[in-house]
Amino acid sequence: MLESLRSRWFSLIHLKNLVYNQCWEDPRLDREALELTERDNLVVITSAGCNALDYVLAGAGRVTAVDINPIQNALLELKVAGIRHLPYETFFQIFGEGHCDRWAEAYAAMRPSLSPIAAGFWDKRGEKFFNSRRSFYFRGSSGLFAWLVNGYINRVAKIRGPVEAVLGAKTLEEQAEIYHRERLKVRLFRPAIRWALRRDTTMAMLGVPASQRRQIDRDYPGGIAAFIMDRVEEVFTRQSLADNYFWRVYLTGKYTQECCPEYLKPANFETLKNGAVDRLKIFTGPLLRFLLEAEQPLTRLVLLDHMDWLYEHQPDTLRGEWQAILERSTPDVRILWRSAGGRCDFVNPVKVTVDGKPTTVGDVLEYDRDLAGRLHTRDRVNTYGSFAIARRKSTVAPSA
Repeated sequence: MLESLRSRWFSLIHLKNLVYNQCWEDPRLDREALELTERDNLVVITSAGCNALDYVLAGAGRVTAVDINPIQNALLELKVAGIRHLPYETFFQIFGEGHCDRWAEAYAAMRPSLSPIAAGFWDKRGEKFFNSRRSFYFRGSSGLFAWLVNGYINRVAKIRGPVEAVLGAKTLEEQAEIYHRERLKVRLFRPAIRWALRRDTTMAMLGVPASQRRQIDRDYPGGIAAFIMDRVEEVFTRQSLADNYFWRVYLTGKYTQECCPEYLKPANFETLKNGAVDRLKIFTGPLLRFLLEAEQPLTRLVLLDHMDWLYEHQPDTLRGEWQAILERSTPDVRILWRSAGGRCDFVNPVKVTVDGKPTTVGDVLEYDRDLAGRLHTRDRVNTYGSFAIARRKSTVAPSA
């Protein structure tokens, strides 16, 4: 019964709300792993749509963003409409600064390009999300958690000054010195915060299902609270924050033009506006349905971390997805995914059929572990336990 309640709570948040207002996967790693060209037909789970636009800019010939949550696709639709109809300055106010005083005028220009579902959502939420005192990046369920964290930083821990100093540091050495001198780990992660990080309700707000939390609790010494504390410390002390737009927007509620996703940079915005955005398509529904209906072979797939949840809760869907991937992808396909756990090859036992013969995902795929390991150490987000880059083997042995 407890597990059922957890699953219902997670599903309620994910299907009825805007969960992600920015992507939490580093596309810089994906670009290197995917080596995109104009011949590529790529599918990615939408999330906030930032990375779908990044893959277009990286040169993919066709990108399809798929999400079962229509509100996540409504956000990407709004970005596409803004690219098509707004000047850069207004677009950056909305999606860079998270606030636009002239929202009504901007929305009037974008609305005709939206689907009925997207228009219905932004008709109700647009003014509140983009023209109020609170930044858009403090909206939605993950944004609400960021807003609470910032309130805690400002009014409880009272470390806004040191946090801003770390973000403004000129060198990595200066970052680490400030972090340790100001005792930010101790001041930020008080017992109440560590307690909250172990709650499924908290993790659901961040888009982390109970199954992922259990993976981390099982694989990481000290469990999920220790995992998060160590990851934050690594970001603040061993990685430059100069271009880490993920953590900057989380801790400030806005980007800068120097530290932001690629689609928000002036030259890239113009590239998208001048026709590149036409290579992006949006599909609302389960990934499996998209795969079964795909008319053109797929050469690249970016599956984020959704298989963590499917593995525990919907194994039949997971099996169906892998069967469809193998049937509708090219022999040279590359597949990326991430996991909360320490290993991504938990999908290996999943049973599939290739050329009429029963086999398993592990018998079909070969992993580029060296490249994935090197890239994973450079992940600016640094919240996943593992990262996989997989290709199809040239020959597949049937299962015994």
